[in-house]
Amino acid sequence: MPTEKKISSASDCINSMVEGSELKKVRSNSRIYHRYFLLDADMQSLRWEPSKKDSEKAKIDIKSIKEVRTGKNTDIFRSNGISDQISEDCAFSVIYGENYESLDLVANSADVANIWVTGLRYLISYGKHTLDMLESSQDNMRTSWVSQMFSEIDVDNLGHITLCNAVQSIRNLNAGLKTSKIELKFKELHKSKDKAGTEVTKEEFIEVFHELCTRPEIYFLLVQFSSNKEFLDTKDLMMFLEAEQGVAHINEEISLEIIHKYEPSKEGQEKGWLSIDGFTNYLMSPDCYIFDPEHKKVCQDMKQPLSHYFINSSHNTYLIEDQFRGPSDITGYIRALKMGCRSVELDVWDGPDNEPVIYTGHTMTSQIVFRSVIDIINKYAFFASEYPLILCLENHCSIKQQKVMVQHMKKILGDKLYTTSPNVEESYLPSPDVLKGKILIKAKKLSSNCSGIEGDVTDEDEGAEMSQRMGKDNSEQPNNVPVKRFQLCKELSELVSICKSVQFKEFHVSFQVQKYWEVCSFNEVLASKYANENPGDFVNYNKRFLARVFPSPMRIDSSNMNPQDFWKCGCQIVAMNFQTPGLMMDLNIGWFRQNGNCGYVLRPAIMREEVSFFSANTKDSVPGVSPQLLHIKIISGQNFPKPKGSGAKGDVVDPYVYVEIHGIPADCAEQRTKTVHQNGDAPIFDESFEFQINLPELAMVRFVVLDDDYIGDEFIGQYTIPFECLQTGYRHVPLQSLTGEVLAHASLFVHVAITNRRGGGKPHKRGLSVRKGKKSREYASLRTLWIKTVDEVFKNAQPPIRDATDLRENMQNAVVSFKELCGLSSVANLMQCMLAVSPRFLGPDNTPLVVLNLSEQYPTMELQGIVPEVLKKIVTTYDMMIQSLKALIENADAVYEKIVHCQKAAMEFHEHLHSIGTKEGLKERKLQKAVESFTWNITILKGQADLLKYAKNETLENLKQIHYAAVSCGLNKPGTENTDVQKPRRSLEVIPEKANDETGE
Repeated sequence: MPTEKKISSASDCINSMVEGSELKKVRSNSRIYHRYFLLDADMQSLRWEPSKKDSEKAKIDIKSIKEVRTGKNTDIFRSNGISDQISEDCAFSVIYGENYESLDLVANSADVANIWVTGLRYLISYGKHTLDMLESSQDNMRTSWVSQMFSEIDVDNLGHITLCNAVQSIRNLNAGLKTSKIELKFKELHKSKDKAGTEVTKEEFIEVFHELCTRPEIYFLLVQFSSNKEFLDTKDLMMFLEAEQGVAHINEEISLEIIHKYEPSKEGQEKGWLSIDGFTNYLMSPDCYIFDPEHKKVCQDMKQPLSHYFINSSHNTYLIEDQFRGPSDITGYIRALKMGCRSVELDVWDGPDNEPVIYTGHTMTSQIVFRSVIDIINKYAFFASEYPLILCLENHCSIKQQKVMVQHMKKILGDKLYTTSPNVEESYLPSPDVLKGKILIKAKKLSSNCSGIEGDVTDEDEGAEMSQRMGKDNSEQPNNVPVKRFQLCKELSELVSICKSVQFKEFHVSFQVQKYWEVCSFNEVLASKYANENPGDFVNYNKRFLARVFPSPMRIDSSNMNPQDFWKCGCQIVAMNFQTPGLMMDLNIGWFRQNGNCGYVLRPAIMREEVSFFSANTKDSVPGVSPQLLHIKIISGQNFPKPKGSGAKGDVVDPYVYVEIHGIPADCAEQRTKTVHQNGDAPIFDESFEFQINLPELAMVRFVVLDDDYIGDEFIGQYTIPFECLQTGYRHVPLQSLTGEVLAHASLFVHVAITNRRGGGKPHKRGLSVRKGKKSREYASLRTLWIKTVDEVFKNAQPPIRDATDLRENMQNAVVSFKELCGLSSVANLMQCMLAVSPRFLGPDNTPLVVLNLSEQYPTMELQGIVPEVLKKIVTTYDMMIQSLKALIENADAVYEKIVHCQKAAMEFHEHLHSIGTKEGLKERKLQKAVESFTWNITILKGQADLLKYAKNETLENLKQIHYAAVSCGLNKPGTENTDVQKPRRSLEVIPEKANDETGE
């Protein structure tokens, strides 16, 4: 089947179907038959050949087709033994006949599947009037608008315009198109017509515009919501925004505003119609970018202790190249501070003329004057963020030049310096909110019993360590470097308040003696050792104290460590070489976007709460956290540039896309699309991936586009985004270069959905459809402490935990069953379900066979006479779903209170747990294990309570979606609309993992 010509109308789809194409016919016995399907020229029947049946039987009358479903959403697809080998995007089903039989088909590409789905739906909608509709659509709003544009260029009414004007006009409408490509298209058209000259007629202009400026994937999306019209009206657009994009509080006025903003034709603006061009403009606008605009401003609680945040941090900020021979420059500080960095490094040494200088000691890096750096810091400290800036001062100066440092900082920074002494009565650092506009000095400090004007302190010299490593092998032992001592003047010591640098001992020592205002710095190698050998201790240590991790001295090329390796342990200050682009800096930049790029990101609650269990190296689900399923469909790409420095293939690009998940070990994964050969302008991928995310608050998604090359694949662009910032629905992903600049007009078009993981099954299985009955259901398990009084409390918590799990999973399973009967996948929401079944509830004369009574909180379906068995099954399944929703809503609060009561009762033992365990005869390892089990159990109880609370919110949201969809489709029983029900907030709700209020402490 020829697919070279772009599909831009229903007419194109019908013509392709008349020509026919090879499709695979799927049967329930796991067999697949290759057949050639085509539409009769009279558009009355769908036929296939060869067939053992009589030719008159190997067909389906168009008028008998009830609906066309996309994806693998029939019983035959679900039960077929090789369903996992069939692409969701290439599968579709034709439901026909009074018994709602299914013809299940698989196309060779998603593009071909979309042609058949669109064409068949058009035929169902217009029936015998299809020909009239196709003819009238030829002179549609879009063609009129393009014709008007041509006339505006053809001012002398000659009937033709110059090639130059035609090219420029089309490029003005689609800035991503290359001039050479537009010229080539016109020349090809002229050549096919044996036409001499370069003048362009109106018909040629319209044809080339349709060919180059129509994105088939967006056209197929438009007709899904437009009832097979060639445009969206205000109600269609409202339904798209609510059901797919999850936009709240939409009304016709807002729809009209969008149409007026993005619709290019005057006719469309006047009539309130959004054409394919207006729809494309809207989907490519920042309004439909993948990044949630709520996160473009500070959106997290900034009143927590400083140690509860990840802090955007720079290493050797003064360097603009490598850290052994590279130049030092103040632009390093300007760049870092403009990027939202909140911790910069100053490596200070004695300089000429009694002026301290900054450079990496014991290396060949150049030097910059300390005073000029402080000037720049003063100017740019709060350029990108008002929250505190930490100056990590590595002081190697003599007493004389230390005093010069102090003079410069006091004179230039003035009141911005935070020098308030820590309150010994407190237990935690002040919050970023309290420290707004302040600059903190992290450095060595004289002990409080030092009465003189100077004293001895230890010296942490990264440069010396690096210098010693240069001649050694890679067996890095971080404790080999000898500790030196040096003189520190009292004036400099007094500038250090709540970020006093101290040397790390061991975890058990630190827990006992370290003060909350003391900060330890860890070499990357040592931090990795603790992350692997003491992951739980490292997380608990970072709940109270600030930890700074700096790159290994062996990274003389200024390469970067993976910040996720240390964020997962709760390390707040992971110092990055900002001058070195690549994956690691992509992760750092992307991560700190999520809170208005203010340089501070609140850590997950499970990493902050005093009594919570979390191991950084977990390779399974996190206790107390419900895994999420991330569904990503890579649909297409736009305007991929040729990789920089690539010349072997000329202008040819063979792109493919990697989707990477970065987070805790259990979440790290990657999948890639196929390669689309020789198409960097508008490649169609149409591939879907699914990832299980066990700790969403620490996960990131990275899209990487590469050029497939036999010599070595080359980088085209990337985009990195925190999981929490994803917007669901149809979204564009603006691609960035290797150095972080936005690539003009280059993007990916994707669909994103996030659902809760139900029941059991492996992550690669179909998420919501993997259900477990009550007998095989897995319940959260509590551990035995072997402390009788405490174990008794936790024993009382088991029944409400089981009840909570049953309420949640019964509701979730019932919703899944209803979705499957509606012919939709696990990704769908209940509003989409109601929209899908609404046509089935209408009789031949468009009178409802089923209506929804909306007068009560729980909408009921009422039959309006005799209906087919298949509809009765839908009604029965719906009733079962409503009963499960009702059971959860009416019982959730009581079960929640029982869990919280057990949690509070257990917390009564927390403070004296060691002494109680000792009295019970527990010693050392067993006592430590009991404490760990206690923390595990409290985490489980908190998590189960939160999950139940959010399941109730999700259930209330489901009821709103049902109510609103019933009214929108006209299926509500007259006079029963409940005006108290508000519109749904989101279409695909991302259920948070933790409540804001922390109970039990």
